[in-house]
Amino acid sequence: MPAIAVIDYDMGNLHSACKGLENAGATPIITDSPAELEKADAIVLPGVGAFDPAVQHLRSRHLEQPIKDAIASGKPFLGICLGLQILFDASEEGTEPGLGIIPGTVKRFRSEPGITIPHMGWNQLELTQPACPLWKELPPAPWLYFVHSFYAAPSDPTVQAATTTHGSQTVTVAIACENLMAVQFHPEKSSTPGLKVLANFVEFAATRQLQYAAN
Repeated sequence: MPAIAVIDYDMGNLHSACKGLENAGATPIITDSPAELEKADAIVLPGVGAFDPAVQHLRSRHLEQPIKDAIASGKPFLGICLGLQILFDASEEGTEPGLGIIPGTVKRFRSEPGITIPHMGWNQLELTQPACPLWKELPPAPWLYFVHSFYAAPSDPTVQAATTTHGSQTVTVAIACENLMAVQFHPEKSSTPGLKVLANFVEFAATRQLQYAAN
């Protein structure tokens, strides 16, 4: 099974993410080493917290370019929660530039009567890319668990893989573009559907591993 590097930059719930990957049959390796990212079969970027400290911590560890190189090489990559948001150009939460891998901005939910911010709890997804590898064998409108006050708004709508609604707002909660995938929800906190998402990513990484070995 694939060796999956889980990036440690002091902003992630590493234990839960690793446990979910282990249950799916992967070998997670917690690391902040660019060399380990290069060796790994796939990469997971988890994240909990604020946008500016996250990108500052990544840059202080000299991880920005290795992340970009890994994605450009075709290596399977999964961002989770804040790990999705920092892939974008910028965020209304802070002033630091994001990684700029996905064009677009991270925006704050608008206040509305009857809704709470942060958006917290179980919400149904609308799968706008039904063929995305993460959704394999999931129900058509799965329930996943969210905790967030900001959401990603990609400039290119074709990268959107799923949406959900909060009040009157319909927002992007997953992106997928070839080997790059990221989700706003917490799969490790989302019971059976969330663990299936992680298992699907592990399966995707294993398939890529076999393809590279054959070549």
